[in-house]
Amino acid sequence: MKKFLITLSFLLSSYAFSCPEVLDHDIRVLDSSENINLCKYENKVVLAVNVASRCGFVYQYEALQDLYAKYKEDDFVILGFPSRDFMYQEYSEESKVKEFCSTEYGVTFPMFATSPVKGSKANSFYKTLTEISGQKPGWNFHKYLISREGEVLSFDTSVEPDSEELTKQINKLL
Repeated sequence: MKKFLITLSFLLSSYAFSCPEVLDHDIRVLDSSENINLCKYENKVVLAVNVASRCGFVYQYEALQDLYAKYKEDDFVILGFPSRDFMYQEYSEESKVKEFCSTEYGVTFPMFATSPVKGSKANSFYKTLTEISGQKPGWNFHKYLISREGEVLSFDTSVEPDSEELTKQINKLL
């Protein structure tokens, strides 16, 4: 019995350290008081996108939702991060962001609290993404593709969610 407990203890402690550093952040869910640790998405390929409901690139929500629907069964997830960093193109009320995403684009991928994504006020996750990738978001709908091992690839706003450039990398990581 003692050997079993020691083995179980070792396995649990090993599991606790298996989450890539890039995901180990507590982030509040959109229009909620609930916080989750992004380690919830470990062992998945993650596409993190800073979004804005009133941006000229808002049409990308449709392709993002299609991408999520296509690959979610393959351990792929998109994480949306509304931000007002670029010309305040996001609603200031999170309830409006949530409603807009749901009614206009049928978004079902996880969305998180409106927060800064660049500079010293960026949320902790985006600070880490910027540090690891060496690139900060230049505008809304910048994309970071995170491998299961925590490696980060950065894609400019102009790279469409359904582009060959991005989908080729997603398929490679899956």
